[in-house]
Amino acid sequence: MANDAQVIANSGHDDMITRRRSLAHPKYGTILASSSYDGKVLIWREQASQWTRVADFSLHTASVNIVSWSPHESGCLLACASSDGRVSILEFEEGKWSHQIFEAHGAGVNAVSWAPAIAPGGLVSSKPDLGVKRRFVTGGSDCLVKIWDYNPQEKTYTPNISLSGHTDWVRDVAWSPTTILSKSYIASCSQDKTVRIWTSTPENPNEWKATVLNFDAVLWRVSWSLSGNVLAVSGGDNRVSLWKEDLMGEWKCEKWIEE
Repeated sequence: MANDAQVIANSGHDDMITRRRSLAHPKYGTILASSSYDGKVLIWREQASQWTRVADFSLHTASVNIVSWSPHESGCLLACASSDGRVSILEFEEGKWSHQIFEAHGAGVNAVSWAPAIAPGGLVSSKPDLGVKRRFVTGGSDCLVKIWDYNPQEKTYTPNISLSGHTDWVRDVAWSPTTILSKSYIASCSQDKTVRIWTSTPENPNEWKATVLNFDAVLWRVSWSLSGNVLAVSGGDNRVSLWKEDLMGEWKCEKWIEE
């Protein structure tokens, strides 16, 4: 893939690009989404080592803080979280783009992360309702974490679950990407200097239990390993810590990485 610095230099954005760009699954080609403080989301395609802008969305009235592509099994979907309090979902299907936009967190949306398309247990289950699903999680300046479900009949997204416990802005959320583990895991981090690891089981998918990890600095990012069992946490002290659940269900810090 060509250096995406070329995209930034000729981005078409009217302000600084926000903290993350996002590459779609290779199934859809080499496609990159970028977002900015100007409220725009731009879609780029790489062909013959050149980046071309193929779509331009100006749906939001404030900074778009993060963009996130869905698992490829769910379709070509891009979730966009904005400081205007709304989330937009962009979908490419049958050669054209469509979108939905809806209120999510009144004080602003700081993060969004898709769930695996197949829930834990879905690969081996005979139950049809454990097949491919569209779900994602958001974190907001209202201190809440919300889980959203897609209704294929009505073609709408609704907040099915609201998780409280943080006492300051939720800065990032990350849904563990694996379907091999027996549980679902969501990590959220906050300016309240805590990480909350939310866990649910296939038997009680709407019941989420929280494990709290305490830190000495405000926290900015959480990210899971591809295997879904190691969590990386970064904060205002310029350090990254790696966490793993032991056989007793306790989360232990495996390593600290300092700048």
